Amino acid sequence: MTRHPRARLDDVIHAPVRFSIVAALAAVQQADFKAVRDAVEITDSALSKQVATLEKAGYVDVGKTWAGRRPRTVLRLTSGGRAAFEQHVAALREIAEGAVPMVGDGTDP
Repeated sequence: MTRHPRARLDDVIHAPVRFSIVAALAAVQQADFKAVRDAVEITDSALSKQVATLEKAGYVDVGKTWAGRRPRTVLRLTSGGRAAFEQHVAALREIAEGAVPMVGDGTDP
């Protein structure tokens, strides 16, 4: 029996805010914390909490740099995070496209 694509959804990425964060990071090599916060439209504390979850899962690397005298937090997807995101999106597409074979589709008499 073929497993439904939902079995391939990643519970860490699936939460809407985390999905938005990972999607934003998937589009770039790295991003400033503030840029991600603004793109996802959440507070610093909410982003910090969600990034901690993604970092613990090994999906996001958090780095510190300096811009002049100011510290800057930089976020980037790890290779594992990028692969997990791609697999998650592929499973979502399969679900959305109805790629799951159906039994008793209503055409039987």
